[in-house]
Amino acid sequence: MKAMSRGKKNHSADGSAQTTKRPVSLKQLAEHLDLSPTTLSLVLNDAEGASAIPQETKDRIFEAARKFNYRPNYIARSLRSARTYTLGVLLPELSGGYAAEVLAGIEERLLEEGFFYFVASHHHRQDLLKRYPQLLLERCVEGIIAVDTPYLGNVLAPVVCVSGHDNAPGVTNITLDHERAATLALEHLLALGHSRIAVIKGQEFSSDTEVRWTVIRNAAKRMKAPIKSVLVTQLEGDSPSSETGYLATKRLLEKGEPFTALFAFNDISAIGAIGALREAGLRVPQDVSVIGFDDIPAAAFHNPSLTTIKQPLHEMGKLAAEYLLKRIAEGPDAPAPEEVTVEPELIIRQSTMTAGVDRHCG
Repeated sequence: MKAMSRGKKNHSADGSAQTTKRPVSLKQLAEHLDLSPTTLSLVLNDAEGASAIPQETKDRIFEAARKFNYRPNYIARSLRSARTYTLGVLLPELSGGYAAEVLAGIEERLLEEGFFYFVASHHHRQDLLKRYPQLLLERCVEGIIAVDTPYLGNVLAPVVCVSGHDNAPGVTNITLDHERAATLALEHLLALGHSRIAVIKGQEFSSDTEVRWTVIRNAAKRMKAPIKSVLVTQLEGDSPSSETGYLATKRLLEKGEPFTALFAFNDISAIGAIGALREAGLRVPQDVSVIGFDDIPAAAFHNPSLTTIKQPLHEMGKLAAEYLLKRIAEGPDAPAPEEVTVEPELIIRQSTMTAGVDRHCG
């Protein structure tokens, strides 16, 4: 084992010597240990061939790496391999609920493949929607996953969209079967005897808003239970909190049109809607049944627990990562599906019940 300097000596104001700890290169560390750089690279990167290296040697390598402040030179590695093993993820905001569940699925799949990722929240700002893809590409991401984000256009990297509805060349969209979702929700409410059903639409900027409202309206007509326009309201503002659902429901109640069931755009807005209904002296579900969308973790623990349409958000995140990694591995000319559809599920809990029946009456 060769001796190696740990840094240069500087002198402080009082004349005492101080050592500045400098990182060393892989080649220097290998020379110090009398090992080949390849051996060190296999061990430090936990590569497949590292299993053949004795544990004693691995321990020596890690101990020396800590002692001499070794840091892998990822830039040099990327230049040699033309790979960065890094992806970009664009989403509206990082908050509890939809985005967090999708991101958890993305992260799980990327961890399995040893990929790193950057997350950028655009908050629906047009300047950030234009700027962030370029910033991610400047940081050498190999592809981008766009979650509930408008099609980016002219991005010089593979793109997979979650809840994207633009059939752009080369872009794979991971989408829910919204028609099936609307049918499940309305069949449930109609089976419970609800004929006066109110709907909360999503914000104008959400990728799913118009698609979901169109299939709800069409399904209601098909089931001979058309939804009155006076019983339709819309989320406003870009807050990820339940306040948007609370305010939308207050506007709905101010119209004075009676309804016995409410189908909310998502679980977050459904929880806010329940607060507004209670504030108005209405009981959930005895006076108004409420059904949400997504099945976020909080839905099962709200009081009452929320009946909802389960959107497999975690699975959608995993699928997005899987298809993007596949496209990167196969190259830009490999065929890619335009759309991958996942199925919804009706989760029945305590926030819906038969119309006109009070469970507390004898």
